[in-house]
Amino acid sequence: MRSIVKYFLVLFFILSCLSVNAQSGDTYVTTGGEWIFSFGGTDNDGAIRFSPVFNFQMNVNKDVNENFGFYSGVAMRNVGFIWDDPDSAQIRKKFRTYNIGIPVGLKLGDTNGLMLFGGYELEIPFNYKEKTFVNEKKEDKFSVYFSDRVPSLYHTLFAGVQFYSGISLKFKYYLTNFHNKSYTEVVNGVEVMPYQNLDSNVFYISLNFSLFRNTEFHYKKIDRDVSRVSYLDCPGSKKMRN
Repeated sequence: MRSIVKYFLVLFFILSCLSVNAQSGDTYVTTGGEWIFSFGGTDNDGAIRFSPVFNFQMNVNKDVNENFGFYSGVAMRNVGFIWDDPDSAQIRKKFRTYNIGIPVGLKLGDTNGLMLFGGYELEIPFNYKEKTFVNEKKEDKFSVYFSDRVPSLYHTLFAGVQFYSGISLKFKYYLTNFHNKSYTEVVNGVEVMPYQNLDSNVFYISLNFSLFRNTEFHYKKIDRDVSRVSYLDCPGSKKMRN
């Protein structure tokens, strides 16, 4: 529990620094969504897992010039994979975590158009869910906050390309195994390690929307001639005219 508190204190400190730095004129904040297509990286991946929600990102960007910049921020991400039990063709499991991510990345190219980006991201899983299907029927499901079934931290690398439309294509690889392979539980009075032989380094491809686009809003001020204002007669009032 102490390590979890420490990580969130570090996250709070980083966000505070980002908020202060974003006030300067040469930085700007962008937000965006992400559609994730993920794989477990195992020999028994059941299918591509599609997770369009809830994936949210906020970045503080600093463009050194029109062709180079860097950024950091915070993200919430839904990541997981589908796995078929090699010992039973009838059993399929779906694993996922909700993570808080802190990316540190570089941008190279036209920062307002076609651009390459990449970097490192630290992710903190705060909710774990596991579903079990037998013969395509859901037999079991549970969800745990800050579960010991997964590591307390994920280390990841990512790279991608942003197009002129503001849509980005990103590739991401988790250096850390998805599950805690040392996790032990008691089943029918016997200690078992359910993830001991499950090597699963998640890899995903995602579509990102407005990840780096610095949208500016413009408005046109309309001057109105108020030199002549008239009020209609109404009960209890006087007619006024300038």
